[in-house]
Amino acid sequence: NIVEKTGGVIPELPADALPHWDLAKKYDLIDFELGVKITGAGFPVYKGKGARLQRALISFFLDAAREAGYLEIQPPYVVNAASGYGTGQLPDKEGQMYHCNEDDLYLIPTAEVPVTNLYRDVIFNESDLPIKNTAYSACFRREAGSYGKDVRGLNRLHQFDKVEIVQIQHPDHSYEALEEMKAHVQSLVERLELPWHILRLCGGDMSFTSAITFDFEVYSAAQKRWLEVSSVSNFESYQANRLKCRYRGADKKTHLCHTLNGSALALPRIMAALLENNQTPKGIKIPKVLVPYCGFDIID
Repeated sequence: NIVEKTGGVIPELPADALPHWDLAKKYDLIDFELGVKITGAGFPVYKGKGARLQRALISFFLDAAREAGYLEIQPPYVVNAASGYGTGQLPDKEGQMYHCNEDDLYLIPTAEVPVTNLYRDVIFNESDLPIKNTAYSACFRREAGSYGKDVRGLNRLHQFDKVEIVQIQHPDHSYEALEEMKAHVQSLVERLELPWHILRLCGGDMSFTSAITFDFEVYSAAQKRWLEVSSVSNFESYQANRLKCRYRGADKKTHLCHTLNGSALALPRIMAALLENNQTPKGIKIPKVLVPYCGFDIID
């Protein structure tokens, strides 16, 4: 994978800086043990200022997407098998999804699934394109086979929050749209004052559904590692072919649309990096852009 672009400043933290799971405990923001009690590992309980910071991030991301021209959608959190097939989760990733056997429904791994499936079996007029949607949802992933240091704290969860952006595009404009989506995600990490870089993924690391994928990572200063917070992908006509999502061209014939999506953004690792990078002897500073949403500027 190739680092394509980088920005922001990696903070110098003191030697006794705490990782986010210790900060969460110290300031009573997130309770991982309570989550284990009521559900199991990977289902944290957010409390007090931790819950408010989570809500602030969701609102900020949705507002930013709306300002960038995305229509907000609030989708169902469970989908039928046809929807899982349409976006390529089924049959490929069946083992990673929670399945409600009785009703043959799947808990969504990302809002991409219900939002893109809004356009299953739809024929647009060419003038209708592009379609730009954003959605907040909880996301559910079994993460089977995950273990070790990568799963501590918020690094890898079975349930997490994410704001997604989705575009249905004319094939002539999908790569332009991909650049626009990357610029949007970049603006979010910049406004959160986080150190970031963009990776262009090599074939082996991409989903088989994607033609090209870029990952955004932010630097988590106490863990001293980069954490993935967004993937932005152009699927070209792969999903559209499964979805039968088409448009009628000037030639009066139907053609496949192109679909794109991106996380803007996934919350857990953003939260991890914000807590770690902004810790001071007096408490955890809140980035300026979030203060109006949080109603506080420090966690102490």
